[in-house]
Amino acid sequence: MHVLVIGKGGREHALAWRLKQSPRAGTVFCAPGNAGTARDGITNVAIEHTETDKLQRFCLKEKIGLVVIGPEDPLAAGLADFLRGKGLKVFGPSKDAARIESSKVFAKELMLKADVPTAEFRVFDHPQPARDYIETRDYSVVVKADGLAAGKGVVVCKTSAEAVAAVKRIMTDDEFGAKAGRHVVVEKRLEGEEVSVLALVSGRTFLPLPACQDHKAVGDGDTGPNTGGMGAYCPAPIATPELMKEWERTVFFPTIHAMKRGRYPFQGVLFGGFILTNQGTRVLEFNCRFGDPETQVLIMRLKTDLLDLLEAVADERLQEFENIEWDTRPAVCVVLCSGGYPGKYDTGKPITGIADADRLPDVKVFHAGTKVDELNRVATDGGRVLGVTALGDTLADAKARAYEAVKLITFAGMHYRSDIADKALKVKPPAAPVETPKLPAKFRKRGGDKPST
Repeated sequence: MHVLVIGKGGREHALAWRLKQSPRAGTVFCAPGNAGTARDGITNVAIEHTETDKLQRFCLKEKIGLVVIGPEDPLAAGLADFLRGKGLKVFGPSKDAARIESSKVFAKELMLKADVPTAEFRVFDHPQPARDYIETRDYSVVVKADGLAAGKGVVVCKTSAEAVAAVKRIMTDDEFGAKAGRHVVVEKRLEGEEVSVLALVSGRTFLPLPACQDHKAVGDGDTGPNTGGMGAYCPAPIATPELMKEWERTVFFPTIHAMKRGRYPFQGVLFGGFILTNQGTRVLEFNCRFGDPETQVLIMRLKTDLLDLLEAVADERLQEFENIEWDTRPAVCVVLCSGGYPGKYDTGKPITGIADADRLPDVKVFHAGTKVDELNRVATDGGRVLGVTALGDTLADAKARAYEAVKLITFAGMHYRSDIADKALKVKPPAAPVETPKLPAKFRKRGGDKPST
């Protein structure tokens, strides 16, 4: 079976790399791909996800048996619907179902209808009522842009002044785009540890994957602004088997059934970001696709044939899987970023040491923002550049091996967090400078083995 993966980030490199290892896989294509996919024997295709007619013609010409859509943008734009309408087999939700990520307002209102535990919230379509509401709260709030903002449209605020400023950034200054900031969600800020759980969903069947913890803030100790993700580890010890069962019952069951009842059933990966508070678990957000960098650590541990799994989801045969086989060893991913990220950054910086890092045992360097330059060198081409991922006998071993590989890689302006997985290892972060707002890391996945129906 020939497979096409849509996207060019670390998530797509990891998916294509594992799909290529399937004995059933023919040629694995990636559109448009990156320097890493090209060097792993995956065939890059110079087509963007917005070029829908070109994608369709390519799929028919190459007899693509399965299309795997990685990022949220093409899903939110309806690419899965378009390709399915042309008779192609697609892994990924419809445009209607993808609203669970593309609209924070839709997601919060869905949670309310389905009785899924989440933070108290209000929705606003004008900045003044939002400001008035914020100033009457006696607690801290989080301000969220309604639309997609590359993982950066959530502002966690300590004071009313910060929250009012966040409303201005989102709704008046259009910092995350005019469409994304048309509405905002203002919700009560919750305290607790965050965790992410991904579940494969097909019809009425869902199969949770092992929990991960992401690190959203740019700096050690969860300091500085939010990013798309600075690293992750899997499994997350905080997600006990008892909690996983509770989340199946209180989050995944009601959400999936509410979507089916609403006639926008979900098919693909449903990604829940949870926070464990002293009042119980609350859902912070949903995503409609594999996480990044969570995918990297999950894929390193996955032993079951990924092509079989994704095709079963697309065919609504997920119930055939009694279990998924995982490497028992934990994995850690450290993301290397361009200087200035998550703000402005330069690209085109040559990268050295990737091959040396890849030669270390149980290490894989997944490419995110990379390209091959005119001198045939691998160079930076994005904010998040590489995801250095390692397995280890223990979480501490995996962390040590990942950072050993990181030290072999260099490019101008490179920066990364040095504390990935320290939460699980109970390593206390350094005290944050007083002037730096402390923002939460992020949340991702862990789970049981048997599908639920």
